[in-house]
Amino acid sequence: MKTARLIGWVICLCIFTVHQAMAQRKPQHVILIGSDGFGAYAFKKAKVPVLRALMQEGAWTLQARTVLPSSSAPNWASMVMGAGPELHGYTKWGSQQPDMPARVLDEYQMFPTIYALLRKAQPKSEIGVIYEWDGIGYLFPKAAVNRDQNCDGDVATSKAACDYIKSAKPTFLFVHLHDVDSVGHKVGHDTPEYYGAIERTDAHVGEILQAIRDAGMEKETAVIFTADHGGINKGHGAISMEEMQIPWIARGPGIKAGHEIQASVMTFDTAATLAKLFGLETPQVWIGRAITEIFR
Repeated sequence: MKTARLIGWVICLCIFTVHQAMAQRKPQHVILIGSDGFGAYAFKKAKVPVLRALMQEGAWTLQARTVLPSSSAPNWASMVMGAGPELHGYTKWGSQQPDMPARVLDEYQMFPTIYALLRKAQPKSEIGVIYEWDGIGYLFPKAAVNRDQNCDGDVATSKAACDYIKSAKPTFLFVHLHDVDSVGHKVGHDTPEYYGAIERTDAHVGEILQAIRDAGMEKETAVIFTADHGGINKGHGAISMEEMQIPWIARGPGIKAGHEIQASVMTFDTAATLAKLFGLETPQVWIGRAITEIFR
C-alpha cells in the first residue's frame, strides 16, 4: 500500500511539473510584425541580420503563401481573421468594408478577429494596433483595442511601437511597416532601392526587439514576423511566386529554435497560431490552422 501510494504521489508530482513547465512556456505577450510588400525572395540578396538571427532563435519558412488576390486588404484581413476573402469579404487592395457579406458577424459587427477573441477571453488585456498604411484601420474592431495609432512613415511607426511596448507592455500588439511596399511601387521590386527598404525594415524589427528587451518582456514574449504579399516589377495582386510567397518567422517561449517549418503555411494560419499562443478557442468559421510544428 505504501509503495502504491508513493508511486501515486510521484505520478502526481510529474504531472504537476509538466503542467507547470507548459504554463511557463506560454507567452504572456505576443508581438506580430508585418512588413507590407516583403517578398520571401528578398532573403536571397538583402542583408537582414536581425531577421536571420530571429530565424536561428525560432521557427521559420520562406514558403508561406498569401491568399488571392496578392493584395493588401485581403491579406492583412486574412492574417487576423483566420480565413480568406471568400469568408471575411475583403477582396480588393483597399477594401474599407467587406465587398461581399461576411459569412458571420461577431459582437463588433465584423468577421471574427484575433483582437475580438482575445478581448472576450481576457477582458483586461492590453491590445494595440500601430500602423503606417491607413487601410489597416478598417480591418480591426476599434472598440476591442486600447491603442489605435496610424503613423506617418516607418520611422515614426517603429518609435511609436517601441514606446508603447515599454510603457504599456501590451498583451498583443500588431505593428505594420510600409516602406518596402512604397519603394516597390515607386522604383520597383527586386531593385537595389527595394533591398535598401528591406534592410531598413530589418533595422526597425531590431528596434522593436530591443524595446521588448528594455521592457523586461523578452522571456515572456512571442514574436511573429511576416508580410501581406511580395511583388514583381512595380506591382502585385496577380499570380506569381514573387507576389505570393512570403516569410513567416516565430520566436518565443515554447517555440523551437533554428527550425525550418516543413508544413504548409498560409497567411490565415497566422491568426490560428496567435490564438494557440494565447490558448483561445477559434471560431468554427475560421479555416486557418495553428502551425503546431513550431512548438517544442
